[in-house]
Amino acid sequence: MHKISVKDISCFSYHGCMKEESIVGSNYLIDITLITDFKEASANDDLTKTIDYVDVNAIVKQEMAIPSKLIEHAGQRIVNRCKTELMSVQLVQLEIKKLNPPINGNVGYVSITIEE
Repeated sequence: MHKISVKDISCFSYHGCMKEESIVGSNYLIDITLITDFKEASANDDLTKTIDYVDVNAIVKQEMAIPSKLIEHAGQRIVNRCKTELMSVQLVQLEIKKLNPPINGNVGYVSITIEE
């Protein structure tokens, strides 16, 4: 089993159930880990035989740019694209953190995690 991780992808996006959230927006941090097999890539020093971090970052940024009421929805879109578009993905682990959420309290972040 091999893992490729991209951590703390920073996005400013417009997700939320409250009308204000779709206008004001929020900061998000995304961690994504892809379980794959990069044995051939490591043996041959060949980027085409593994998952390119640039592609992972692009998928996250593109999906986070599409407004959703729920970060669960945005997260599932990211997972689905990774599983269909990236080479040899066996499992995706994703965490989306919404920083300073508007929940009537002093909270650093709320998060969702998907693993499939």
